[in-house]
Amino acid sequence: MVRMELSITLEQPDLARALFGPADQHLRMIREAMGVQIFTRGEQIKLTGAARNVSRAAAVLNELQRRLRRDQDVTPEVVADAIGAAAAQAGEDDAGGAMDVYVGGQLVKPKTPGQEHYVQAMRKHDLIFCTGPAGTGKTYLAVAMAVNMLKHHQAKRLILARPAVEAGEKLGFLPGDMQAKVNPYLRPLFDALHDMMDYDQIRRFMVNDLIEVIPLAFMRGRTLNESVIILDEAQNTTAGQMLMFLTRMGHGSKMIVTGDDSQVDLEDGTPSGLLDAIRRLRGIKGLAMVRLKKADIVRHRLVQNIVEAYSDGEKKE
Repeated sequence: MVRMELSITLEQPDLARALFGPADQHLRMIREAMGVQIFTRGEQIKLTGAARNVSRAAAVLNELQRRLRRDQDVTPEVVADAIGAAAAQAGEDDAGGAMDVYVGGQLVKPKTPGQEHYVQAMRKHDLIFCTGPAGTGKTYLAVAMAVNMLKHHQAKRLILARPAVEAGEKLGFLPGDMQAKVNPYLRPLFDALHDMMDYDQIRRFMVNDLIEVIPLAFMRGRTLNESVIILDEAQNTTAGQMLMFLTRMGHGSKMIVTGDDSQVDLEDGTPSGLLDAIRRLRGIKGLAMVRLKKADIVRHRLVQNIVEAYSDGEKKE
């Protein structure tokens, strides 16, 4: 890896605070997204790191200085947009793996090598299968990728689907109409969305049919073009349901299928559609299969210990 050091001179030193952000927030965003070190002294900003990352960080700073020259505001949202634009201009759109979303100034970034591999697979392929234990970010990173593509007009719609399969409970015993019954199964998808978009924006996008969060069964008979389509908890699909889902893919679309093959809630003897698809489709060009491991768990540190304890117990049994 070629490293480089680059110095940038402030065009308007009196506006340094506006450029750097409150408590240097803007510089921290650039540093974390691009993977560079940033030092300031007087009228100089020094960037060090991998050559391509330094070049991108410099492009972001130059864009921000250009805005200040035009008396335009520099906000966390503007910085996040500049980071995304600099990455796209570089031809890779990875920004060190970071994805800018709608929440002002927020960047979603993979935290482990396994997650980095997953994000790169989503960028490069139209069909991605991701398996792994709870807490590895399978769903969260998929939603971040979809929201990022929606924001940058790389997709026109976002469809989030989940099979309404019970973990020991029965839908019929839940109160309310069918929408009320399935909402608990869609809640994790809404939780991820709420981290990346504000409530009013989600509601507006859903009213305008830009975002759908639906049970898997509601997808039958549809063809989805220019969309990002995520199937969550795919281990709880049957082989027939998985075939139905995969054949919904239309022109210009990306499909991301996620699941934890250690938590299948189907009735005894029913094969998992996720495992069946991985077996049937392995080796087909143009799709990616990513396996996240216990080392990729990024929830509370106890989650990794819990997963290990249950895995060890199953091996002993």
